Amino acid sequence: MRPGCSRPAVATLTYVYAERTAVVGPLGPSHEPGAYDMCAEHAEALSAPVGWEVIRLPGIDNPAPDPPADDLMALAAAVREVGMLEDEVLPEPDPASVHVLGRRGHLSVIRDASRDVTGH
Repeated sequence: MRPGCSRPAVATLTYVYAERTAVVGPLGPSHEPGAYDMCAEHAEALSAPVGWEVIRLPGIDNPAPDPPADDLMALAAAVREVGMLEDEVLPEPDPASVHVLGRRGHLSVIRDASRDVTGH
C-alpha cells in the first residue's frame, strides 16, 4: 500500500464508504480507481479507523516465485531458434511455366504451372 514498498502486490484494498468498510481481497486483474494494491505484510497489518470494519476475503496468497533464470534463457533460445529459419534458396521457376492471370498497377497475379498439383 505504501508507495515506497518494493515487495510484490498480492492483495487489493477497496473501500465501501456507505458501509464504513475496508475490503482486502485477492489481487485484482486490473487497476481500478480507488483500489490500492498491497503486499502481504501491508495487507495483514492494515487496520481501519474507529467505526470502520475490515473484511478480509479468502484467496490472498503469496505471489508465485519468479521462474529460474535458466528456464527463461531456455525459453528465449527456443523462440529465437524457431524464428531463425535456415537460408533456403528456392530455384527460379521456368519462365515458360509462369502464367500471368491478372495485373493491377505494378503487381501481377501469377500461376506457376510447374508447381500446379491439380495437373491443370
